[in-house]
Amino acid sequence: MAQAATATKTGVAAVTANRAELIAIADAVAREKSIDRMIVIEAMEESIQKAARARYGAENDIRAKIDAKTGDLRLWRVLEVVEAPEDFFKQINEVDAQKLQAGAALGDFIVDPLPPIEFGRIAAQAAKQVIVQKVRDAERDRQFEEYKDRQGEIITGVVKRAEFGHVVVDLGKAEGVIRRDQQIPREVLRVGDRVRTLILSVRREIRGPQIFLSRAAGEFMKKLFAQEVPEIYDGIIEIKAVARDPGSRAKIGVISRDSSIDPVGACVGMKGSRVQAVVQELQGEKIDIIPWSPDTATFVVNALQPAEVAKVVLDDTDNRIDVVVPDDQLSLAIGRRGQNVRLASQLTGRQIDIMTEADESERRQKEFVEKSEMFQTELDVDETLAQLLVAEGFSELEEVAYVDVAELAAIEGFDDDLASELQQRAQDALDRKEAAAREERTELGVDDALAGLGGLTEAMLVVLGKAGIKTLDDLGDLASDELVAKRDGILRTFGLSEDDGNRIIMAARAHWFEGEAAEDGPAADAANGKVAPANVPE
Repeated sequence: MAQAATATKTGVAAVTANRAELIAIADAVAREKSIDRMIVIEAMEESIQKAARARYGAENDIRAKIDAKTGDLRLWRVLEVVEAPEDFFKQINEVDAQKLQAGAALGDFIVDPLPPIEFGRIAAQAAKQVIVQKVRDAERDRQFEEYKDRQGEIITGVVKRAEFGHVVVDLGKAEGVIRRDQQIPREVLRVGDRVRTLILSVRREIRGPQIFLSRAAGEFMKKLFAQEVPEIYDGIIEIKAVARDPGSRAKIGVISRDSSIDPVGACVGMKGSRVQAVVQELQGEKIDIIPWSPDTATFVVNALQPAEVAKVVLDDTDNRIDVVVPDDQLSLAIGRRGQNVRLASQLTGRQIDIMTEADESERRQKEFVEKSEMFQTELDVDETLAQLLVAEGFSELEEVAYVDVAELAAIEGFDDDLASELQQRAQDALDRKEAAAREERTELGVDDALAGLGGLTEAMLVVLGKAGIKTLDDLGDLASDELVAKRDGILRTFGLSEDDGNRIIMAARAHWFEGEAAEDGPAADAANGKVAPANVPE
């Protein structure tokens, strides 16, 4: 009678079984757990080895082998043939080795067959634990391999239980979790309910593969529409953007690759049948289907529906959009608790600021007055002439100082002499501002070496000095986003790009390499100014 392991429906127990039963057990466990039968057989072998070591001594190198076809079990220990054994559990002298295996020589490893063992209660329990753990590990590997490439798919499961607000879903061969932040608010999922979810991510963790599901992700809505709208599934219509306030409202931007097909109408369906199927799945979430446009202004107008838009002003520098609406459309454009404008911002990827026509008129008037007063003060001109410059589109001294004189002279009421005089006054004003900034920079203690760095104006140096950046080392220690990031970069108001920031910082670091020997090659040459390395201004 061979010693082996057997399985029950609820687990695996180590008991005596004949050869036929052994193979049947391996096949049954492999089918039940959806794993390779060889993994089960290996688990049985490992459990038998563990039990045998407990019986004969853990110091022995005991091996077990089960024939995968016949179920025959062989049990043996391995001994190394040495001249003078030191470890009598794993080593044997040549004379004794000859008795076990004829022709055994020094350095050989011989096999000492062992008789079958009877499993005691403790040995059986230990063997069971080995098999259970091995099978569990194999199950986890199988689950991870099966689901790791299914991220982004919709899957149907049955709600199994709720834990601390998270919902555990039985997916058949695995379990997934819908975390609280990925559930639709106010949706109640009860044990036994069938539920459709998106596979958000699959991660391998210590306690096994974790499958995270979502019903609140925008991708879930896209996949639902792909199931309901054949044109989306076929690629004729594409969903370019999705913004959701789960359980309340959503906006999707769609575009058709076939000019004969209306993307909005196709998504809505006959009498709204297609969109209603998605709405019902999402617990009544209202969905605005919007035609997508590559023109940002047009797309913003569409995204703010049902509100009417009077004007759109794009600010590419700060990635913002100012939208002007009629006074009676303000509340509609903003939406309840800011929902409409928030979803439109998410959909377009831009920060949208809503204002009424009256607010916009007041803002323009304020800007007009401020610019006019600036020109009056800096150019020493009267109010009428300053307002005329602003009306013609001039807003900065630099524009007046460096514009073509002919363009200034072309303004009604101007001539060449007046244009030249205004340009000279603008340049003088800029020189005064530069001198004032230089004096302030000196008072702040900004090093002359930093001031001599290319790409930095005196005004920039003042801002750096106020931020505590006063030496080349101070500047060199910064990252480019700390310097030029649009949200909180030190020099964010000067319109510098990330490449500009990188060049400035690398130039500030150049002196760090000045001590390197000339034979160090290109790096040393770059530090000594002979070669301009990547991202370092010449």
